[in-house]
Amino acid sequence: MLELHVKILFDQGTPLPLRDSLVEHEVRTAHEEGWSRLKNGELLGAAEVARFEAIITTDQNLRYQQNLDQRRIAIVVLLTTSWPRIRKLSDTVRHAVDRLKPNDYIELAFPKF
Repeated sequence: MLELHVKILFDQGTPLPLRDSLVEHEVRTAHEEGWSRLKNGELLGAAEVARFEAIITTDQNLRYQQNLDQRRIAIVVLLTTSWPRIRKLSDTVRHAVDRLKPNDYIELAFPKF
């Protein structure tokens, strides 16, 4: 498992209010890091160099576009960009982050209510 305090990168499209559910962790956005224009492989590489331990993204094609086998960074994919849906299950995201191990790849679904 990763440390209790996880350094997390939010990719473009990850709802910013989710940050409030992850207050025990350090959360930065790709925009805050100046990485808004980086493509997936470049973004993952930059995040690893900057010692991010996890990335939260809404890019459902990431695992098909990138070879993730050699990555250290854990990846959490939100299967929606809808903040109202994510907000109702934000504890699910927090629990997933709390259980991450290096190189994990997790997809989280958020049913319509």
